[in-house]
Amino acid sequence: MISIKRVSIFVFSVFTIAGVASLAFAQQTPKVRLPQASPAATVSQTIGITDISITYHRPSVRGRAIWGDVTSEKVAALIKANSVAPAAEGEGTVDGAPGGGKDFPIAPNGHVWRAGANEATKFTVSDDVLVNGQKLAAGAYSLHIIPGKEEFTVVFNKTADQWGSFRYDAKQDALRVKAKPVWLKDSQEQLSYDIPAMTPNSAQVILRWEKIAVPFTVEVPNQDALVRSKIDAAIAANPSDWQIPLAVANAYFNDDKFEDAMVWVDKSIKVKETFPNLRTKANLLFNMGKKTEAIAVAEQAVVRGKAEGADTARFEKFLADLKAGKM
Repeated sequence: MISIKRVSIFVFSVFTIAGVASLAFAQQTPKVRLPQASPAATVSQTIGITDISITYHRPSVRGRAIWGDVTSEKVAALIKANSVAPAAEGEGTVDGAPGGGKDFPIAPNGHVWRAGANEATKFTVSDDVLVNGQKLAAGAYSLHIIPGKEEFTVVFNKTADQWGSFRYDAKQDALRVKAKPVWLKDSQEQLSYDIPAMTPNSAQVILRWEKIAVPFTVEVPNQDALVRSKIDAAIAANPSDWQIPLAVANAYFNDDKFEDAMVWVDKSIKVKETFPNLRTKANLLFNMGKKTEAIAVAEQAVVRGKAEGADTARFEKFLADLKAGKM
């Protein structure tokens, strides 16, 4: 007769092997692409010059319990049956536990969850940001959720690529923030991440599934300083490139920040005098109401443009109209 203990060990071994196999399969490029029960999705947003993206899979409710409590006795029974790892006694995941039963929630309170399906949800940010007011360095992270009755914990873990939360290690957490869940009247069948609201330096991210929405805010704390550091880095790496300061000048020009634009167009001219940067300076002077100076620089621009073999016809028309008082 085969003992219950041996059967339990066998079941645990099967699930362990299946988990390893699933992890290995997830890391391989599939030979044939087939539809997934929980399709992949990505949401991305640029805040100023900072890019954020969330890559995840979208599970469906399918009549299952999603949120709620699970008793310590039930968790202990699952551990004893080798259906979940011993870490489930604490915050360890119980997601998809064999033998959990129909009413066993997918993401029970107090237990870490992959915040999606299949691979752990992945959060990538190109620059240092604040998440709900707390610092998160630029990089890629796995995103996990620990649900709770009154508040959820959003976890950014430094192991960016992992299968679910099954090998989640809290020691690798880069950041944990609290988020207040919002209970909604209508149920949403498929999980989603949305970025519905923005300011010039922040974006609100919302995880939505079933009747819960979990919002958190991503903020770029000092965008002007970040932009300047990127510009300085580009110029330091390419000190002889006159187009970099000219691009900055044109950006300020388009925002009607004429004084700032003038500083940068002069830096471009200092690197190398060209038809494009002289033309920009002439236009800038004209917009600043300095017509005489604009004409002088425009004449220089035409001479430089002809020397470079540039098409100056349109700009010469501008200069002629300027001299004739038509502008």
